[in-house]
Amino acid sequence: MQIYNTLTRRKEEFVPLEPGKVRMYVCGMTVYDYCHLGHARVMVAFDVITRYLRARGYDVTYIRNITDIDDKILKRAEENGETISRLTERMIDAMHADEARLFVKRPDHEPRATGHVAEIVAMIETLIAKGFAYSAENGDVYYRVRKFSDYGKLNNRDPDEMRSGARVEVDEHKEDPLDFVLWKAAKPGEASWPSPWGEGRPGWHIECSAMSTCCLGETFDIHGGGPDLTFPHHENEIAQSEAATGKRYVNTWMHAGAVRVNHEKMSKSLGNFFTIRDVLEVHDPEVVRYLLVASHYRSPINYAPDSLGESRKSLERFYTALEGVEPSAGDVDPVYAERFMTAMDDDFNTPVALAALFDLTRELNRARKEAPERAPAMAFELKRLGEYLGLFGQMPSAFLRGSGEALPMSESEIEECIAQRAEAKKSKDFASADRIRDELEAQGIILKDSREGTTWVFDRPR
Repeated sequence: MQIYNTLTRRKEEFVPLEPGKVRMYVCGMTVYDYCHLGHARVMVAFDVITRYLRARGYDVTYIRNITDIDDKILKRAEENGETISRLTERMIDAMHADEARLFVKRPDHEPRATGHVAEIVAMIETLIAKGFAYSAENGDVYYRVRKFSDYGKLNNRDPDEMRSGARVEVDEHKEDPLDFVLWKAAKPGEASWPSPWGEGRPGWHIECSAMSTCCLGETFDIHGGGPDLTFPHHENEIAQSEAATGKRYVNTWMHAGAVRVNHEKMSKSLGNFFTIRDVLEVHDPEVVRYLLVASHYRSPINYAPDSLGESRKSLERFYTALEGVEPSAGDVDPVYAERFMTAMDDDFNTPVALAALFDLTRELNRARKEAPERAPAMAFELKRLGEYLGLFGQMPSAFLRGSGEALPMSESEIEECIAQRAEAKKSKDFASADRIRDELEAQGIILKDSREGTTWVFDRPR
């Protein structure tokens, strides 16, 4: 198996530290608001990675943290007039609901920053004792960036380049503008914890260093996250962790691609910012998941109505092939599974893996017509491989009828229209029958006539 390592900027053979076991940490959400499409990308990407590693026989420990204390949380709680704990619990519940609708399985553990303050304080004390951190007069504690000789290795840039290319927070209490905060002194009335430097709370970067090493050890196999985390967050994690332990922090760094909306960066200021629940109000969750899976996890994704329309049509091809076939294990040409696994072994190449599933679907359609006895085994294989991507878990008839989307009318109303059309045809009033069909089609209700009667599927109008 080959995985692209952001640290070395190349694909490498994946060899876990402990044979047969994988320890993976992914940076999770700061829970002050609902999750957006960028969060969905990371959720789905590492869900697929975890599913496939387990399918390959690895015993995976998947950790995804929750940042439940920081400046944004404090500000939002004050704006809402609610306690910090009330806000964060609401947002955590919403996050779990969103990921469940996207068929994302929960990580094995979800450590929260507030539950690991003791470990964070202990790591900061170690960094101070080793000369990598210092306590300032204002009660903050800072990390000495230039003390760590490998700073910048993840992003392949030296500190001075980073300083010129990034917004560096000005703080008169820092020894160097590049130094970053490990512990923030509390302002009056703010949530805080006791420490050797006074009441305060952890900085964002140190949280992940403490939680990851606490849960997975001083060195672990995979660290993942979104595309915007390589600098400064992950660069700072490396500096903190390796300075504190004297050991390599992570063997393989993985980063998911960005989500763009109509080829622009997603931003509230541009009015193109979508939460997961916004999107799932009008689109089947599996259609959204398919859009996220159909691109390689490192590639950027463009979110647009047309792209979701194409995703739905692709899923319809799979579900149409599966409809009416009872999957059953049996003999199937192994070439499809081999192609699928080869693609996934190549840095989780889901587009190529899906190409193998499309070919299997064509064979399934051919078998339904020419050798129906072979169809159940092919359907079983299609669903088995699709499970590794988190796809094809719905009943085909339910998906094809658009049960996961907001229908323009109730199913009983659709059936009533079909009955009226049948009566019009029986009376040879073909103009009325065509009008009913056309009116339904304009709303995305596509009628399909056969000897057994008329059925329908939902195809959102575009």
